Amino acid sequence: MSAHPRHHKPIVFGPEKFANQLGGADPALISAAAYESAHAILGRARTHSDPTVITRLVEFTDHYGLETIAEMWSQAAAVSTPGVLWRMYALRHTIRKNPSLISHYYTLGMESDQVSRVVSGVADPPTDREIVSTVDTILTGAYTGEFDVALERFAAFCKVVALGQDAVAHHLHFGETINSSPEAPQPANNPPTLEPSLEVRKEVDRKARNLRAGANRLTTVAAELEAAAAKWRLGTLD
Repeated sequence: MSAHPRHHKPIVFGPEKFANQLGGADPALISAAAYESAHAILGRARTHSDPTVITRLVEFTDHYGLETIAEMWSQAAAVSTPGVLWRMYALRHTIRKNPSLISHYYTLGMESDQVSRVVSGVADPPTDREIVSTVDTILTGAYTGEFDVALERFAAFCKVVALGQDAVAHHLHFGETINSSPEAPQPANNPPTLEPSLEVRKEVDRKARNLRAGANRLTTVAAELEAAAAKWRLGTLD
């Protein structure tokens, strides 16, 4: 047997997969081990004084892949300790894989919800680096600070990103030229000189529907995180 631990290759996990993975199965299928492991990890981290331990926990999926966390916690109820830990790790993984796109959505959404913008704590301007750094800070705070505050910051972040996705979907639906990719921005309100083909219109509609569905899922996740924060304060989070 090798003396070195075998690291799993991180799975590819873009924004669409993030949205599809979130959520859980019937609570009856949840393993007691998921709850026990989540409470044990959270409890140990919150009482541990070594910052390198916290760093290893925050960076866990960088070394072992998101599937390792998913195997433990992805089937847990949404408003539960393993459920919210799964969502935070899934969100962090998605952001680190797609920082420019997530930053773009955040930029588009932040003016529409100033309260969530402030709560999330992303510096202005919300560059790729700031987005990644903020999410790492929030997850670190879940282990070292107030768990409910970390949950609410993640929820606020999800709300702002969802607003940005919805803004892109709106412009696509009405044929405006706001671009869904930060790499190739286009001037707004520049109508096409030719009527797009039926195939192009169908593709644009498909993208708009997917973006809006993703925004709705993120909004749902935000509500779940906020509900978990409220239960944590009452001492009733499973």
